[in-house]
Amino acid sequence: MAEKSCVKRLQKEYRALCKEPVSHVVARPSPSDILEWHYVLEGSEGTPFAGGYYYGKIKFPPEYPYKPPGITMITPNGRFMTQKKICLSMSDFHPESWNSMWSVSSILTGNLDLIISLILQISILSLKFKCQLVIYSITF
Repeated sequence: MAEKSCVKRLQKEYRALCKEPVSHVVARPSPSDILEWHYVLEGSEGTPFAGGYYYGKIKFPPEYPYKPPGITMITPNGRFMTQKKICLSMSDFHPESWNSMWSVSSILTGNLDLIISLILQISILSLKFKCQLVIYSITF
């Protein structure tokens, strides 16, 4: 059972999220359990995820905001294993780096930014590899 302060905080964050939604993200608590949230990330234009929708869950501990939530992706996405906790500094994967000032909004923004930045890094590395391959092919 969630602590009263946890429930109040999550209700407050939900109201704030409704007033100022995170771009490319929809998130709602489960109607039967305020500790379980469901979110959908919309793939940003200019990324390989453009036009896609990626469903995930955030499971808050009863001690939130003093302990971090678990974050999982449900939709296959090419980056994270489905149904497995995501390794983020703002998740229970790394409780030592958790900051109780973080909110549902900052968690969702961080998750979206991470996916975009990782895809860009992979794209850059892939381009460098292809360039090296072309140089190698020309040389030999």
